Amino acid sequence: MKNAVNEIEENSAKEIVLNFFENIHFMSSALRNAIISNTYLIKVKKKNILLNIDQIQKSIYFIIKGAVRSYYVDSLGKDTTSWLLFEGDLAISVYSFFSQKRSFEVLETLEDSVLLVLNYADLMHLYQSFPEFNYIGRVLTETYYIKGEEKANELRIFSATERYQHLIAKQPNIVARIPLGIISSYLGITQSTLSRIRAKREKTKAVK
Repeated sequence: MKNAVNEIEENSAKEIVLNFFENIHFMSSALRNAIISNTYLIKVKKKNILLNIDQIQKSIYFIIKGAVRSYYVDSLGKDTTSWLLFEGDLAISVYSFFSQKRSFEVLETLEDSVLLVLNYADLMHLYQSFPEFNYIGRVLTETYYIKGEEKANELRIFSATERYQHLIAKQPNIVARIPLGIISSYLGITQSTLSRIRAKREKTKAVK
């Protein structure tokens, strides 16, 4: 049974997500109540696997607190980080969740995290029952793909230093939260290269 504190936390988390959706499109009271009824809060520890390779993602996770990474593993067993996700982001394998096929990637928490969960069947029911929620879902999916295109363009166009600068501009506290090895993997560079970039950046700041 949930205690009062957990109920307060859960209600607060749901309100955060409802407000997030409301900023995309107006929602009726019926839709708000349906989302409240079909979502639930979980707390997971650091290094918890939310989705593994060859699993089918049955739920999406709204990050209320914490950090999640998505990564792939090559034939030699080396993992490459494709996404770093924080508060306000969705932890999802778009391919696995929407196709309901086996995942090629892993979703892993990088910090103790608080997540609001919505499962696939309930999401499909919301789409069928509330046309306005289809619009919200479309905007969220478009946002995901735009971010993916931005990251691909960064890897193609910008230097390692520029990619790091852009990341720091978006997430100023990322170095305090995420191991450098994972950050370097996300940026598509070696950890030694990242260390040199950071050392040069700190030296430049000191001169100023």
